[in-house]
Amino acid sequence: MSFESLGLSAELLRALSEEGYTKPTAIQKAAIPVVLDGRDVLAAAQTGTGKTAGFTLPLLQRLSLNSDRDNKPNQPRALILTPTRELAAQVAESVTTYGRHLDHSSSVIFGGVKINPQIAALRKGVDILIATPGRLLDHVQQRTLDLSKIEILVLDEADRMLDMGFIHDIRKVLALLPQKRQTLLFSATFSNEIRALADKLLDSPVPVEVAARNSAVESVAQVVHPVDKGRKRELLSFLIGSNNWRQVLVFTRTKHGANRLAKQLESDGLSAAAIHGNKTQGARTRALAGFKDGTVRVLVATDIAARGLDIDQLPHVVNFELPNVPEDYVHRIGRTGRAGNEGEAMSLVCVDEHKLLRDIERLLGRKIHSDTLPGYEPDPSIAAEPIQNGRNKVGRSQGADERPRRRRPDTQGASRKPSSRGRSAPAQGKGRGQQTTEGNQGRPQRQGRPDNERRPRENAGNSAPTHLEADGNRARPPREVDGNRARPPREVDGNQPRPEREPNGNRARPRSEADGNRARPQQEANGNRPNRPGAGNANNSGNNSNRGKRPGRREKPALLGG
Repeated sequence: MSFESLGLSAELLRALSEEGYTKPTAIQKAAIPVVLDGRDVLAAAQTGTGKTAGFTLPLLQRLSLNSDRDNKPNQPRALILTPTRELAAQVAESVTTYGRHLDHSSSVIFGGVKINPQIAALRKGVDILIATPGRLLDHVQQRTLDLSKIEILVLDEADRMLDMGFIHDIRKVLALLPQKRQTLLFSATFSNEIRALADKLLDSPVPVEVAARNSAVESVAQVVHPVDKGRKRELLSFLIGSNNWRQVLVFTRTKHGANRLAKQLESDGLSAAAIHGNKTQGARTRALAGFKDGTVRVLVATDIAARGLDIDQLPHVVNFELPNVPEDYVHRIGRTGRAGNEGEAMSLVCVDEHKLLRDIERLLGRKIHSDTLPGYEPDPSIAAEPIQNGRNKVGRSQGADERPRRRRPDTQGASRKPSSRGRSAPAQGKGRGQQTTEGNQGRPQRQGRPDNERRPRENAGNSAPTHLEADGNRARPPREVDGNRARPPREVDGNQPRPEREPNGNRARPRSEADGNRARPQQEANGNRPNRPGAGNANNSGNNSNRGKRPGRREKPALLGG
């Protein structure tokens, strides 16, 4: 069967011929006629079998037949959702390649880059929009995008979007779309969750499944190399160097592991680069471009690159660490053996990953050939350890248990054992300012004061004396038994204690300050400035006998109640 028999237009056939495609794949044979009929499709096929062309070609033809639409520039007619940026860029490239002879416009939007160029592209007018869910909703919130005129919706790699937690974003997007539309759901694996999602999204869909469920491409040769965990990097460098591999895609389980492995391979003389979610979009694009043109020999990636990396004739894929999810193994090795080409997928498996390997073999329905290389035999004395999925984070309850706990006072009245700092905690019955003599041996004593006597505290608001520091932390007063800050005896309601002379809740005033003004000296009875000593009183204020004499020293008047 040829592409002409599928009912494609001459413009699309011309583009396919220029790319060298003459015969459709199994998924394309089954999906293209159904999509051209306007039916909803639920399609599943192995990675690398041409799913992208299976929905791109009929989508372009349907839009070209109904080109007399009066949509606004920011109202696209078709929306293609992808889980990763790399996959979005790949789909956008396919749309441009296959639709080069058609009158349409397309654009791709995803996060990690500036949003202003994307806004400018939307204002010019877009017929086909390829996007990731997060950045798509950003444009909707900024009102730079209107999804009310969508005619065709495509969910590419829907299972990966569910794994990455995009189900809530997908529901938000669906609420913005018109009810009458054509929906296409394409995936490499078919889980029960995907079928449940399809029941809600699709209207009487046509199921298209051209291969066994969750199976790998037969053109990919799979092999397992048992090796100790500490020698994996050594074996990987040996395989690349001894076989003179020029293009190798290596998968790790974590982002930190990808960075570390790339640096180690660089130290071994192999040009390597890492690509994962923490990398900027510019760094990811440069690493992928260098890997395609041959300047980067080894590309170390996490599972984010397992979807969307379409590299022509990629010969080797290495699982440096097996994935936690068995379905991700199918997507990893699907980066090689694409479009009918042969590929090789190797997995370096240590004793910790035997359970993960059994889960993968159970998914595939067969055993994977194992080959132990001479000189790299695993040590049978090494016991398996649990695989950490991420960093151990201390929860709130664990963090509370790690704090030093305050001991309860000794009910027998005995003093505590002195700490390493040579200071002891107060025993029961002793005041806050007292201290036992135990633990003070060897310390210089002040003259005139016994060992067990401390200077009385003058301010109750000062911090606890240093002799209470038994655990290295700031000491807590004896009344602090619940972990909270100790309260003075008069603080019974949780508020700051008030002076006894403050009965109305206002700031305490001196006894002479009865009218709210500043207190006046005792001699100031008539509102005038108090007289100097010897200046006379009110009866002899006219007496000039003291004139010319140097006034005596003015005494500070005493305040009433001061």
